[in-house]
Amino acid sequence: MIYVLSTLFLLGVLIFVHELGHFWAARSVGIGVERFSIGFGPRLWGFTRGETEYWIAAIPLGGYVKMQGMDDEVMERLEGKEAAPREPSAADFDSKSIPARAFVISAGVLMNMIFAFATYVFVAGAWGVEEPATTRVMAVESASLPAGAGALSRIAPGATVVRVGNLTPQSWGDITRGLADGEPGPVQVRTESPDAVFEIVLPESRAERSRIAASLLYWVDPVVGEVVRGGPAATSSIEVGDLITSVAAEDVRSWTDVTRELASRPGETIEIGILREGDALFRTVELGEIRSATGEPVGRLGVYVADVETHAVPVGLVDAIERGAGRTVLVTGRILSFLGDLVTGGISPRELGSLGTIAVASGDAVGRGAPAYLDFMALFSINLAILNMLPIPVLDGGHMVFLGLELVRGRKLSVRQRLRWSQIGMVFVLAIMVWALSNDALRFLGF
Repeated sequence: MIYVLSTLFLLGVLIFVHELGHFWAARSVGIGVERFSIGFGPRLWGFTRGETEYWIAAIPLGGYVKMQGMDDEVMERLEGKEAAPREPSAADFDSKSIPARAFVISAGVLMNMIFAFATYVFVAGAWGVEEPATTRVMAVESASLPAGAGALSRIAPGATVVRVGNLTPQSWGDITRGLADGEPGPVQVRTESPDAVFEIVLPESRAERSRIAASLLYWVDPVVGEVVRGGPAATSSIEVGDLITSVAAEDVRSWTDVTRELASRPGETIEIGILREGDALFRTVELGEIRSATGEPVGRLGVYVADVETHAVPVGLVDAIERGAGRTVLVTGRILSFLGDLVTGGISPRELGSLGTIAVASGDAVGRGAPAYLDFMALFSINLAILNMLPIPVLDGGHMVFLGLELVRGRKLSVRQRLRWSQIGMVFVLAIMVWALSNDALRFLGF
């Protein structure tokens, strides 16, 4: 039951936020709003205030704001009705300028992004920020080090930072703050295993000090946290919890070692060494191939690393805002990257999920507590915003394309053209939904 309730609440809140954006934007530019509905289909409950009907409808898979004069004829034909003649009005959607209509169409997406940002800020401020508990260094990105900090490039992988100036770090965040917020001037960084002292000079610029902090990567054990269904690892019986010990006969100690060895072997058949419940095993894997950010082919195993141990650190308002903004940008980039990999074939379409996947993720997040559930809600809000801006007719992005064509052509597409493209878009969206539902069903059945 928790999976159902958490999903209904999640969808209800995010749909309300999205449609509220359209509603406020429409009212702000003088467009009449005939109906504000959470859900599709027949009305379950509602009321009328002024000229607007407020509904909760039977199918909780979306919502809509019915604006006066917005593609009335197209919508009526899509619903199989005859278009009723009506007198144009200054409160019609179509009577407004292109910038005003673009603002109204994009307002739902903007509200979802603002909601996600505000949620991340709230979670950071209320519960603190999760930081890696380790002080062990996995790697140093030497190219990111500014002048005066080059000595850090000699830190050995696996070394533990025990001192940054006068600070004894207890977590990775302490190391980051010790470098980024430290006093400009000479500073010693001490490590153990192996014991070493590195003399650096912190620059006056905080941005440069932050670059130094960001160049150090914290230690991540090469433990499999998730196996991509249908990927190379899955077909080779690599499982969640496996510790990867070697890649193509090369010993690996950290996740960086794993990714480095995989990257240089796109499409190759190699042997992966793993440790499972104390037993040393080997698996023969035919690696996949994806494109890196620079367009180079890299090997793909089809696994995600397990979460590292963290603890919560209290933060102030300014820091919470900074972290909320950073988290919003990071999640947006990851979702766009996922969509890009989906289009280019780097990720199988079988990874798409629908309500079943959402319900499992939502229920699991509830089980981990309020911060995890709110974090998932923010992530899904960004996901909803991005999906709505895809250039598919019937979605907000499709309407933006229509406005762009109107701007270029100097006139709107005909009702017939908009109807045809809307029908194509609806079929496409329904096809994706059916595909995603079938993926959920196959997962449930264990395929």
